[in-house]
Amino acid sequence: MSLLDLITGSAGNQVAEQAENKFGISKNQIIALLVVAAPLVISYLKKKSENPEEADKLNAALDRDHDGSILNNPSQALDREQEGDSILSHIFGGEKANVENQLSANTGISMDKIGPVLATLAPVIMGYIGQQKQANNVNSGGGLGDLLGGILGSSSQQAQASNDPLNNILGSVLGGATQSSGGGLGDILGSVLGGGNQQQSQQGGLGGLLGSIFGK
Repeated sequence: MSLLDLITGSAGNQVAEQAENKFGISKNQIIALLVVAAPLVISYLKKKSENPEEADKLNAALDRDHDGSILNNPSQALDREQEGDSILSHIFGGEKANVENQLSANTGISMDKIGPVLATLAPVIMGYIGQQKQANNVNSGGGLGDLLGGILGSSSQQAQASNDPLNNILGSVLGGATQSSGGGLGDILGSVLGGGNQQQSQQGGLGGLLGSIFGK
């Protein structure tokens, strides 16, 4: 299952519907947030995994807490918000507030809700990584960088090669972020995944902002 399959499939939709009911935010806004938050989280984890000690810690955390079972029962996500907030604090560190600020400004989700919504999504994203870790028989921290890079690479390629309905969702929710360079979801993912300064300078909106956050 690719990252885009996660977002557009049953697990992503169930989490979005439940979060919509809990937080009073439209399902489309939550899915649009997940579209960008998932690769952003994975990108930060990939960067952290370049440190062997951090890679071993991530490997242990995935084995202990994120075996992928949450994808079969996404309702767990609503009960794991506090855990999700701790996950995001560890992943983003001192950039957490800045990331939330940018996401809030560009999705229209208010600052008082962006953190809790992200925290609800975080265990789902980690569960997906754990599932992929098992599927690819990655048993140590040493292989996590390649695994995470593979997830990001395949997701970006799929987005760029398809006329995914997520483009319409992102277009309606994020406005110019999907239209400024004509590439829709592919450009947003490309920018978030570090598509280069040229791409970031050509693109405005959410993709360019998050690309600049991660591409420092």
